[in-house]
Amino acid sequence: MADPSSYRPKPGQIPDSPGVYKFRDEHRRVIYVGKAKSLRQRLANYFQPLTSLHPRTATMVTTAASVEWTVVSTEVEALQLEYSWIKEFDPRFNVKYRDDKSYPYLAVTMNEEFPRVQVMRGHKKKGVRYFGPYAHAWAIRETVDLMLRVFPVRTCSAGVFRNAASAGRPCLLGYIGKCSAPCVGRVTPEEHRELAEDFSAFMAGRTGTYIRRLEKQMTIAAEDMEYEKAARLRDDIEALRRAMEKNAVVLADATDADLIALAEDELEAAVQIFHVRGGRVRGQRGWITDKVEAVDTAGLVEHALQQLYGEESGDAVPKEVLVPALPEDTEAVSAWLSGRRGSLVSLRVPQRGDKKDLMETVARNAQQALVLHKTKRAGDLTTRSRALEEIAEALDLDSAPLRIECFDVSHLQGEDVVASMVVFEDGLPRKSEYRRFQIKGFEGQDDVRSMHEVISRRFKRYLAEKDRTGEWGPAGDGEVPVGGEVPAEDAQDDGRPKRFAYPPQLVVVDGGPPQVAAARRALDELGIDDVAVCGLAKRLEEVWLPGDDDPVVLPRSSEGLYLLQRVRDTAHDFAIRYQRSKRTKRLRTSPLDAVPGLGESRKQALIKHFGSVKRLKQATIEQICEVPGFGRKTAEAVAVALAQAAPAAPAVNTATGEIMEDDGGTTA
Repeated sequence: MADPSSYRPKPGQIPDSPGVYKFRDEHRRVIYVGKAKSLRQRLANYFQPLTSLHPRTATMVTTAASVEWTVVSTEVEALQLEYSWIKEFDPRFNVKYRDDKSYPYLAVTMNEEFPRVQVMRGHKKKGVRYFGPYAHAWAIRETVDLMLRVFPVRTCSAGVFRNAASAGRPCLLGYIGKCSAPCVGRVTPEEHRELAEDFSAFMAGRTGTYIRRLEKQMTIAAEDMEYEKAARLRDDIEALRRAMEKNAVVLADATDADLIALAEDELEAAVQIFHVRGGRVRGQRGWITDKVEAVDTAGLVEHALQQLYGEESGDAVPKEVLVPALPEDTEAVSAWLSGRRGSLVSLRVPQRGDKKDLMETVARNAQQALVLHKTKRAGDLTTRSRALEEIAEALDLDSAPLRIECFDVSHLQGEDVVASMVVFEDGLPRKSEYRRFQIKGFEGQDDVRSMHEVISRRFKRYLAEKDRTGEWGPAGDGEVPVGGEVPAEDAQDDGRPKRFAYPPQLVVVDGGPPQVAAARRALDELGIDDVAVCGLAKRLEEVWLPGDDDPVVLPRSSEGLYLLQRVRDTAHDFAIRYQRSKRTKRLRTSPLDAVPGLGESRKQALIKHFGSVKRLKQATIEQICEVPGFGRKTAEAVAVALAQAAPAAPAVNTATGEIMEDDGGTTA
């Protein structure tokens, strides 16, 4: 635990101007990013007596070992830089919104020759129009199914589209009138694109135009006694109205707005957003955050806006954003939102009328989300803290193990021996720092030697990184700069996660006393004595410590045991996936892989020409030369490689017990 006075900047060293600051820990990793109108005034608040600080702020400043800052011209630039650094460094003490799913959108791929309507998740793509997000994918499909009667846009995948085009027959939707069948030329690309434009316009809220147009066409058809056409138009109008009813009008003035509401307690906060377009609720989403920093409602609103609009632009940012409390720098945030939209964005708190009533509905949803989240054991900050404290007490550690690394070895009957390393920080997985190992020191099956090798390799890398940076400070004296400049020799130590760069407080191995002893021996050989080691044996879920004859038995209801089990199981699954992938890759190797300069295309040409590797082995060099693209030199290299290859083990049909020949035949 560091003393904040040891790295406090000297009086007058901090500029009195807008900027962004970073706190780093003893390993030069960025642990907190913040912005300020006045860097001098804001940073001074962090160096008060610890008893005067919020407990979370006190934890942050005692974890930190240095502070740096960057001066910017305006508060808007500070907001942009803060968002960029939070995304880049993922600081552990900044507010993090945990979204438990990727929300589905209704997407129209206007970047294709024949635009397609489909459900999309994940990052947004250029040239695709998105509507939503929706709470469930089935809600999108119900809406699309109703609208395809009027806007028969393509919904099939590229493969289905190509197959229909080559066969000259449309799919079922083309026969029942829910696709205009551009695959077989029933409409031109221009006509199909116009249908997609109309579909997008209707989804964007311009519904009245199409309803009135269809009603007029229905009236004309009835007057001309074209009753079947009139009936079909009537059904189309009803389908569109049913689609519209799924998004009831909530704001009568056709408002485009996002409404953001919060529900919070001392430890966590839930954020809910309603997306209103054309006066209708088009989508809903939400996040949960641990309040790892001392932040009020206004600060949470600012973080939510950054999360929501940090990577959006244009119409994805609405004209109006309604919030429960205005951020501290309202003008800067409004200017930032306006810059992302390209036109003025109004940021305000609704005071009365329909918008205030809808905001209360959003707030109720946020409260329900927070209550639901509290029932999820793994996501509860209080539960995770209790689990870490229980582990520290059971293993007699000096402090809670905020970083835990777990190792597991996996193999199949001694082949493809691999190992995994998973990392948990503050009781949560940090997947970006998971690592995989191939066992290189020996052949065969020996879990104890494998564990010793993996632990040795991991911590040799840590020591090498530590030596390279001179104890993580400027060369020689071990101190860390407190100003905004970093010496050139340490320029690469920019806070970004590095491979094996940070030591854990606890190493967990999947196994019993032999594996634990091997891990401890590896650390002792490297001179590392400040990392605790334990093992978790699967049979009785016993915790083993180095040198102890008896295990530590944690109660079955213990949160600490639950966390250790989760860490161990994660490492086990990660190792098995890697082992299976290596085995699959090994089984797919071919003798042709040994031929230098022989790419996949020419390998496929050989197999296609001869039918199988077995028949290729029986071919003469002259016969190989008959394959297009093969000269005599390459043909000779192929023949030599096949002659030197060891005979492969026969494949067995597990259903019948028959041995499968290379050429596809079978023998008894």
